[in-house]
Formats: sequence, structure tokens, C-alpha cells
Amino acid sequence: MLNRSRPYIIYCLIALAFIGLASQLIQNPGGLFRSLLMIALVTGIVYFVYKRLTKDKPVKKEQRAFIKAARQSKKRQKLKTKERSNVASFSLARSSKIIKPRKKSDVQLTVIEGKKNKKKNRALF
Repeated sequence: MLNRSRPYIIYCLIALAFIGLASQLIQNPGGLFRSLLMIALVTGIVYFVYKRLTKDKPVKKEQRAFIKAARQSKKRQKLKTKERSNVASFSLARSSKIIKPRKKSDVQLTVIEGKKNKKKNRALF
């Protein structure tokens, strides 16, 4: 019985909250914004304190190694993108001079004939 009435109770609470916010906005908008600002401020402080306290947890050795490797990978990625931009600008300047046609390779491929038509000699039981 309680499970059936639970959604109705929740909808009634949401409707009452909406009516309360609307009446507060009409009667005292400054007080409403001040209370919303205080709620946001307190929530931000609690979140900041929580993050600071959970950051100091001892990290496992494997996690520390992973974090270090991720940082090094990011640094290498940044260096590669910088090098590519330098190489790209150099190659653009160089490519504007002369473009030589590529020569075809002189490699000759040969087909080795196999024994496709030869029947296998199998013993019959």
C-alpha cells in the first residue's frame, strides 16, 4: 500500500515546493535570492572541504605510477604537437619550391607455381 502512494507523496511535495518558491519570489524576491545564494555558498564550502580531505588519502603505489605515466604521456603529446607544427610549417615552405615526381620501383614479382592439380595419395581403408 505504501509503494502505491509513494509517487503521489513525492509529486505533492514537489508541487508544494514550487508553490512556496513562487510565493517567495512574488512577496520577497531579495530574500529568496539571498537564501539561494547562501545555500550555494554553503554547498560550495562543504564540497571544497570534502575534496581537500579526500585528496590526502594515501594512494596505492600502482595508482601513483599510473598518474605519473599519464602526466609524462601528456607532456610527450604536447611536445609532439609542437614538433609537428614546426615540421609542417617547414615542409610547407619547402614544398612550395619544387615537387619531383616519384619513380616507380623496378621490383619484379614472380609467381611460383604450386602443385595444385596433383592428387593426394591416400591409403584407403
